[in-house]
Amino acid sequence: MREIKHLTVLGAGVMGKGIAQVGAAGGLVVDLVDVNDVVLDKAIKTIEKNLSKGVQLGKVAKEAMETALKNLNPQTDLEQALAKTDFVIEVVPEELELKHKFFSKMDEICTADVILATNTSAKSITEIAAVCNHPERVIGMHFFNPAHIMKLVEIVRGLETHDEAVKATEYVSQLMGKETVEVNEFPGFATSRINAMIGNEAFYMLMEGVASPKDIDKSLKLGLNHPMGPFELGDLVGWDTRLKVLQYLHESLGDKFRPCPLLVKYVKAGRLGRKVGKGVYVYDEDGRMTDS
Repeated sequence: MREIKHLTVLGAGVMGKGIAQVGAAGGLVVDLVDVNDVVLDKAIKTIEKNLSKGVQLGKVAKEAMETALKNLNPQTDLEQALAKTDFVIEVVPEELELKHKFFSKMDEICTADVILATNTSAKSITEIAAVCNHPERVIGMHFFNPAHIMKLVEIVRGLETHDEAVKATEYVSQLMGKETVEVNEFPGFATSRINAMIGNEAFYMLMEGVASPKDIDKSLKLGLNHPMGPFELGDLVGWDTRLKVLQYLHESLGDKFRPCPLLVKYVKAGRLGRKVGKGVYVYDEDGRMTDS
């Protein structure tokens, strides 16, 4: 297995910045790549805030925070980052055409022993890898939001994924302090399939007037011991992301995943969740839920 010291994270959004943080904290030199300087600046500030909070809570040593920040390199030049990387994690929106564009580029620039991972929560690893000359090094590496806190990484094999790619992905996950499960490729893998169904059913319940969002969330937290309610979780993940997953699962697995019309209406209205300040709930500038 190639020695892995340099990680490239492609995409500095909600998930990308969390993945970059745990990579840097795990001792890897991390290029966090995005085309938007504003997004990169915001991502680095969020990572600094997360690490500072960890220090305040006694969960992160000050020296560890300083080392992690030194390991982080915000970058807009994708080719430059890929030319020196040992491992890539793609974290772009759930659009197959967009993923194909980046995987073609990565496959062209990276040497054949560099692992190309995708953080997709539902898409086919085999289909993503189909544009690559070396599909054996393409693998799914599904993190959970917030990536710097949630412990699980789903490792997903495509049709041609080699054992060496799995071993390398397990190694990188361990450096990041994560637990892993290996799943065979199937729409929605293990977790997204169940999560999408719960969130969709919660919207049907809301549409039917079964209960308020707060009471539905409270019921699942206190009655089923879920750490977050389906509306709280959907607001955190982003309803546009959840809808794309549901649409893919509906197309692949049938009517039980048909998106609730009310969920579709929320996305069309721009009520996407915390990232825009308004989803099922309303949030202030610090991401705290308000009563309005």
